[in-house]
Amino acid sequence: MTVKQVTLWRKEVQNAPGILAEVLEPLAASGANLRVVMGYALGDTGRAAVEVFPVTGKKLTQAATQAGLQPAQVAALFVEGDDRPGLGAAMARGIANAAVNIEFVVAQTVGRKFSAVFGFRSADDARAAAKAIKAAAKPARTAKPRRKR
Repeated sequence: MTVKQVTLWRKEVQNAPGILAEVLEPLAASGANLRVVMGYALGDTGRAAVEVFPVTGKKLTQAATQAGLQPAQVAALFVEGDDRPGLGAAMARGIANAAVNIEFVVAQTVGRKFSAVFGFRSADDARAAAKAIKAAAKPARTAKPRRKR
């Protein structure tokens, strides 16, 4: 399991057909290979948000900035690894036991792989959560059968 702090890039937009494509097209034209794309309505305000990761390199950073994206102020972790039953619950319990509040989480499995983005109020919370996630992600030890003598 890998857990790393990341910077999401965010833009608030009108919630209308085609807006997501308008935000993503300049990134695609710059050669972006995004690992995370989140788009969601902001309640009943008629507004929405688009968040993406990663934005790295001069060309992509310039394209993202020109598209109106800016580094988000939320501390975020990108988590990926092998999936197993109960992994999400184990990570949530570990974070709870570390007394850290999760601001948001988006998680999925594809085949046998798991990935998630967790958001936290502060970098300190993200660091504490990263430790908790790594500990929770370790597979439970199973007793080895004893050899008969």
